[in-house]
Amino acid sequence: MRREHNNLIRKTNGFLDFAKSFGYVFDMTKIALVTGANKGIGLEVARQLAAKSFHVFLAARNRELGNRAAEELAKNGATVSFVELDVSKPESIRPAAGEVAAQTDHLDVLVNNAATLEGEHTSILHVSSDLMQQTLLTNTIGPLLVAQAFHPLLMKSKDGRIINVSSGAGSLSEMGTYAPAYSISKTALNAVTVQLAAQLKNLAVNSVCPGWVRTDMGGPGAPLSVQQGADTIIWLATEAPKNLTGKFLRDRKVIAW
Repeated sequence: MRREHNNLIRKTNGFLDFAKSFGYVFDMTKIALVTGANKGIGLEVARQLAAKSFHVFLAARNRELGNRAAEELAKNGATVSFVELDVSKPESIRPAAGEVAAQTDHLDVLVNNAATLEGEHTSILHVSSDLMQQTLLTNTIGPLLVAQAFHPLLMKSKDGRIINVSSGAGSLSEMGTYAPAYSISKTALNAVTVQLAAQLKNLAVNSVCPGWVRTDMGGPGAPLSVQQGADTIIWLATEAPKNLTGKFLRDRKVIAW
């Protein structure tokens, strides 16, 4: 009996090694996908999740920069795979979801981080239709389509979470005249969060304001590091209670919409 048991273990391990050689990831591994992850907050989120033993799918629109970022993380021991995904191009989203589904049977965490910021000092009276449309496509419609595409994998997780990286600029209680296209798109992203949370009862879905962070978008004068900007995102992905859903957070605390 013991010999048969040992033979079974060897056969099972052999099958697992064979499957892993093709890049397939099994249920016991925590899986995350982060969009816009070749730099800034997205890269830091990918780095910290990998340090917590996640297999991270690092998604970016630029193949060269995305591969370079993934290779740098891998040099430091991260388990990371690059996925080409441009959230501003709906036709790139489904193929990316298919690529991930070919490598894993579930997804535990989706971080919708990719975004664009243009026209910071443009008045709402002069913002162009083109700028509004492109900003909404990238910052609002893109994350929604990504959530739709990866929903089947997220539903196979025992602890699925969607984290939409928003901004205080999109808070109706804080909004002023700053970057109208960007601000409106983030308000709309918060509405996407509420809708998804109401629909997906088995998942935790939240929006996060990372604060003003020193990135290409935030600029060198921002007060927060990327590590600080990533903190609440990582907390929601790994430690926050599962019943915390449909909320807007900053510094691990719920804030007003």
